[in-house]
Amino acid sequence: MANLTLVSGFILMGFSDDRKLQILHALLFLVTYLLALTGNLLIFTITTLDHCLHSPMYYFLKHLSLLDLCFISVTVPQSIVNSLMGNGYISLGQCILQVFFFIALASSEVAILTVMSYDRYVAICQPLQYETIMDPCTCRHAVIAVWIAGGLSGLMHTAVNFSVPLCGERVIHHFFCDVPQMLKLACSYDFINEIAVATFTTSTAFICLISIVLSYIRIFSTVLRIPSAEGRIKVFSTCLPHLFVVTFFLSAAGFEFLRLPSESQSGMDIMFSIFYTVLPPTLNPIIYSLRNEAMKASLRKVLLKQEFAQRKMYFKGIFKL
Repeated sequence: MANLTLVSGFILMGFSDDRKLQILHALLFLVTYLLALTGNLLIFTITTLDHCLHSPMYYFLKHLSLLDLCFISVTVPQSIVNSLMGNGYISLGQCILQVFFFIALASSEVAILTVMSYDRYVAICQPLQYETIMDPCTCRHAVIAVWIAGGLSGLMHTAVNFSVPLCGERVIHHFFCDVPQMLKLACSYDFINEIAVATFTTSTAFICLISIVLSYIRIFSTVLRIPSAEGRIKVFSTCLPHLFVVTFFLSAAGFEFLRLPSESQSGMDIMFSIFYTVLPPTLNPIIYSLRNEAMKASLRKVLLKQEFAQRKMYFKGIFKL
């Protein structure tokens, strides 16, 4: 049977058919997107410009912010445009790119969170060997591996997903090209290749999860042996934000992809998908900067420099007059 997806694109149903709710959804997503854009750009900028933040922890945080920025940009802008236009159409090419980047960036996010947990483990449990183990070359190689692993995961899922012949109406009950929803449009239910790729990806994610759990078991056992309460609080302040991000992202994504499939996507299911597609990139900058004194000090330094530069330009303009 011919692959009918070559004929046309898809229709994304989004959240509602009501025009007022579509506008409300667009406005809420726009505000959320701007917050995520601003927060992640700020973290990326200050961790790049401030030499005091050129340590492995902030190097990985910079790449996490870049991943978050790209991750939310894959789905949210398209959803905003569709809601404002009142048209959920997305072309086949756009859908292919969306699936590829969504899977690639989500996989890279899991990988970078695993690397960050290992970095915290070495810093707290092996502080004397930290600079030797987490040297700049090792950090660069780790980040390169994160991006390559994500790209390969996205490539495999995209190739397998769009090789399945699709029949019937091209209607996806979601606000983006969600792979499980797209597979419901298949002409047959022979998903051997997709199941194999999904099993491989799930197994890899599970290994990452186990690595994170083991890292934090060692971290907590070490921290609890610190005699000073102030010392324990200081160490926890660098670990708890990362632990919260890991728990939030993996639990939401895991619940979504491991739950039993249903014939129709309910509004609650779509709302729940926001917890792993939209909220993590928006909340991560707040979580990482709220309790981090170094980040707050660096942010104040950058803002003061900008204010000083603006005043300098202002006075130059006055004297020219």
